[in-house]
Amino acid sequence: MPADLHTTNLILGIMAAVSVLEALVIIGIGVGGFLAYRRVMTLVNDLEQRQVAPAMARVNAILDDVKGVSAKVKEETERVDQAIHTTMERIDDTADRVRTNVRVKTSRIVGIIRGARVAIESLLEDRDTSPRQPRTAEP
Repeated sequence: MPADLHTTNLILGIMAAVSVLEALVIIGIGVGGFLAYRRVMTLVNDLEQRQVAPAMARVNAILDDVKGVSAKVKEETERVDQAIHTTMERIDDTADRVRTNVRVKTSRIVGIIRGARVAIESLLEDRDTSPRQPRTAEP
């Protein structure tokens, strides 16, 4: 039976050596993966510093300009709106004054015309009501 144990021990030794080699390969793959990860992150950080950061700075500057322009437009819009409301109020006030002045000035003329009409009507009524001589038919 010692031959059977010798073969078993040999197979166990080979399996142990293969397990150690597998462990070394897995460790090597892990180290290689870590190194690749570190290189990729270095490349990404470098790319970000060279490309993305300046682009972001330009985009932020543009956004700041847009914000300033929109604020200015808002201020100007409010100013124009206020000017329009003020102008409309002035126009309404002026229209009221013109209407009042026209009524005052035309009321005199209307009064004179009404008086003249009444006078003319009363003269015409006096003529209509005055005794007329009956006309006779001529033979």
